[in-house]
Amino acid sequence: MFKHSHPYPAFIPDNTTKLIVGTLPPPRFTTGHLKPGDVNFCYGSRDGQLWKILSDIFNLDLTYKNTPVAINQRKTFLKTHKIGICDMVAVAYREKIDASDLGIKQPELRDLIAILKQHESIKQLLFMGGNAKNGPEYFFRKVLKNYDLKLEQIEAKTPKEHRLLLDGREIKTVSLTAPSGAANRAVGSMQLYKAMKKKSLVGNTLEFRVWQYTPYFLS
Repeated sequence: MFKHSHPYPAFIPDNTTKLIVGTLPPPRFTTGHLKPGDVNFCYGSRDGQLWKILSDIFNLDLTYKNTPVAINQRKTFLKTHKIGICDMVAVAYREKIDASDLGIKQPELRDLIAILKQHESIKQLLFMGGNAKNGPEYFFRKVLKNYDLKLEQIEAKTPKEHRLLLDGREIKTVSLTAPSGAANRAVGSMQLYKAMKKKSLVGNTLEFRVWQYTPYFLS
């Protein structure tokens, strides 16, 4: 059984207002066997699309090489825009060494409620995926149960939106379509995506995600 430890601590700059929440980076980031084009930082997989999406939204000129420059570009962006990153899983185990969320076994979850209490400036959680088994929202709901807390739905359409009342403070959440390459097939089957593509409003699954993510990152 492969022990899949998260290689990065939570990255939460001072005065963070939005927190990106995923599960785990691919196992190669734990073992250190990165591929050309990977960046040794959160969401640094060359196969992932989060930084490409953010680059389109914010007109960034990012380097896609495993260099200190590339890492610092991403950290500077996050600090400037008061965005943090904290994935849900600290440690998990896998029978098959791949990046599938469904393959996660015996997860040790980060206590995101305790983290939210420590960082009172956070107003929104941006889940990189939904409430499907072993997705970030799914794991967050498990942590909520430990505190006898629940999410209240405020938008039923995709992307689903909820709110959490924590010590009298409202924290909004949204479950965005996962930025992984593996989710492209699911995006391609979405009726909304098909309709938008037919009207030439988007040309591919990356453009669809840019359209979906933009209001949440810019609000």
